[in-house]
Amino acid sequence: APPLVGVDPRPNTYLTATPSFLFVLKAMILIAIDPGLGGVLLTGDRGTGKTTALQGLAALLPQIAAVPDCPLHSATPAEVPDWAELDPRPPELTPTPVVHLPPQVTQTGLTGTLDLDRTLTGGERAFLPGLLAQANRGYLCIDGIGRLDSRITDLLLAVDDRGANVVTHGVSMVGHSARFAMVATCAPDDGVLRPDLRDRFGLSVMLAGPRDTDSRIEVIRRRQAHDADEAGFLPRWQAEDAALRERIDAARRALPELSAPERILRDCAELCLALGTIGLRGELALLRAARAYAAWHNDTAIARRHLRDVAAMALGHRLHRDAARDAEAGAHLARLVTEFLD
Repeated sequence: APPLVGVDPRPNTYLTATPSFLFVLKAMILIAIDPGLGGVLLTGDRGTGKTTALQGLAALLPQIAAVPDCPLHSATPAEVPDWAELDPRPPELTPTPVVHLPPQVTQTGLTGTLDLDRTLTGGERAFLPGLLAQANRGYLCIDGIGRLDSRITDLLLAVDDRGANVVTHGVSMVGHSARFAMVATCAPDDGVLRPDLRDRFGLSVMLAGPRDTDSRIEVIRRRQAHDADEAGFLPRWQAEDAALRERIDAARRALPELSAPERILRDCAELCLALGTIGLRGELALLRAARAYAAWHNDTAIARRHLRDVAAMALGHRLHRDAARDAEAGAHLARLVTEFLD
């Protein structure tokens, strides 16, 4: 199975170099604080840094407590599945799982498979876990989600609905928890993303290349500094990433204590009704993003300023028209946010 992505601080050296990437960094921070947001979709032309941003996620994530060697990263020994054939030990701190989906992934590679020889001869449920097991309690990264085979897309949506992965063969069946946040990229030439898939992402950010000279020069400078002295360059950003992780961890702990006043709930509903978003995922994503943003700023309650700052990321991809491609739709969103949340 592909290994988990290690912490590579280089991508995040560019996240703060351009205005567009600052929005990406905000989205990545919010999804790190509350994985229940449902993920982040990064859109934009090729060469704008979507993959670079994807690779920078692991460096932002605090560690989690998990049973050592458990394929599901179970939080307690009681949650370790019997097919893991593991003598559970007390949980230890370990890196949050970040799994990258290969472009040509197969259904078996994603779901795992029953070891039929052992199942039939030994009468036991022998299971070889796939990428969904590896991503449990973590993040599944998909570069070019619009190019996925439709059967894989359908499978991901079904697993997302259930929060579990089930593999059957004849009368044999094995299931396991599969709860993860998806972080994906999509370029215009990948085709139009299915509405039911796009709606599963809590946040969406469009990346654009820097359009001012100073930002482009700063990116060049950082790249040159890295290439000239990698050993001296990386520790500086590792320290900054460590500070971000500590602040994210503190925000995670504060999240359950944050309250949403009735007025904030009404603001969410009225704004989504005015925008014509479909279903209730828009309100829920807006509220969760605002709660995570308030926790990030160490505030004790959600306020309208939090809604304003995350509304475009939480709602832009839920409009009837594609706000990422339609300037008029984006302007309409900005006007309504100002009107309702001023």
